[in-house]
Amino acid sequence: MPAPPPGCPAHRLYGPAAEADPMGLYEKLRAEHGAVAPVLVQGDLPAWLVLGHRENLDVARTPSRFSRDSRRWRDMQEGKVPADHPLTPVAAWQPVCNFQDGVEHERLRGAVTESLERFDRRGIRRYVTRFANQLIDAFARSGRADLVRDFAEPLPMLVMTQLVGMPDSYGPRLVEAARDMIRGTETAVASNEYVTDALRELVARKRAVPGRDFTSWLLEHSTSLSDPEIIEHLRLVLIAAFETTANLIANTLRMVLTDRRFRANLSGGHMTLPDALEQVLWDEPPLTTILGRWATGDTELGGQQIKAGDMLLLGLAAGNVDPEIRPDLSVPVHGNRSHLAFSGGPHECPGQDIGRAIADTGIDALTSRLPDMELAVHEGELQWDSSLMSRHLVALPVTFAARAAPAAAPPVAPVAPAAPSTQPPPPLRREQTARPSWWARLLGRG
Repeated sequence: MPAPPPGCPAHRLYGPAAEADPMGLYEKLRAEHGAVAPVLVQGDLPAWLVLGHRENLDVARTPSRFSRDSRRWRDMQEGKVPADHPLTPVAAWQPVCNFQDGVEHERLRGAVTESLERFDRRGIRRYVTRFANQLIDAFARSGRADLVRDFAEPLPMLVMTQLVGMPDSYGPRLVEAARDMIRGTETAVASNEYVTDALRELVARKRAVPGRDFTSWLLEHSTSLSDPEIIEHLRLVLIAAFETTANLIANTLRMVLTDRRFRANLSGGHMTLPDALEQVLWDEPPLTTILGRWATGDTELGGQQIKAGDMLLLGLAAGNVDPEIRPDLSVPVHGNRSHLAFSGGPHECPGQDIGRAIADTGIDALTSRLPDMELAVHEGELQWDSSLMSRHLVALPVTFAARAAPAAAPPVAPVAPAAPSTQPPPPLRREQTARPSWWARLLGRG
């Protein structure tokens, strides 16, 4: 396949230059190559970055041409992607729904989707309100907070812990473990083991005493998933919800705090919070790029000749600002959900409505309790971590008038009651050697 000259940093999707300004790089590639651009990923392996909105949907919606089965990747077949390659943990085939096509994908995906659809959305919002207020109570007296660390990151995991049927005692520890896994600290491997152990115990407990929760519904689903399949899909749902929903919450809060027009539209009733979330999903999707799809045969896309076994990257952020569909980015995109933030086709994110519910309910609780929040630093001082697939705020410091937490609210009626745990959460086993996790390498938090 055609590729840019070796050593040309403009065509690399990794490294300091690419990570400093990913959107600028996407536009440079669009100007040079059009809707589909040849790029290099880690190890200078060739790939195609799909920049056009229509072309992204074409790839996502036609698995017969562009498969999710990474065993088709020619470079991997030829031994160019060794076990210690940065992309191996996320590109090596796994027996989960997002690496499958056809009948097996329908079996696994059906179990996940149908189980998620059994939740009562009002019940989910009660959980979100409960945990959002608990988090706010923890910093309301101080008059300051980091909305990434203290709110956007813990809220999704606390809610998802309840939805999968874990006792409350597991929530805070799973938040800590998920952060540790993604950031690739010296205890990231131990944290990964903790999550696996917790999920294995959860599945065993739910098999003995089922409840009205996601884990129990996976266990009883007609597809008869095995315990390892259930554990891997629980991990996939938990970590994906954690990272993407945390990014959505943080990006929306940043927009509310820094864009006067945005805040005025919300306070003046010209824009609802769900409208604001959709605008952020257009402008700053939680995942900028998705790896990957693999061509099932020689084909053409966006004027480029794609060869069988080539890898393609879905450029969600780039496709959302495609001038073919958004010639004027200053015009709000009210009521339009045709963005690519949740991908599309048979692999479109199955939990997107739950993610939206967590984000808009949580942000509403926060802004209602602390309407006087102000950014504690100049907007230009905010920093992001960027990687091949994600761009997220490092911190979002705010100040506000300190206030006492209100009296404790009555317990929230459970939407997915969990059986009591027979033992406390397993202790975190510390490891002495620093080993970056695959989540860290994927999301650039190593």
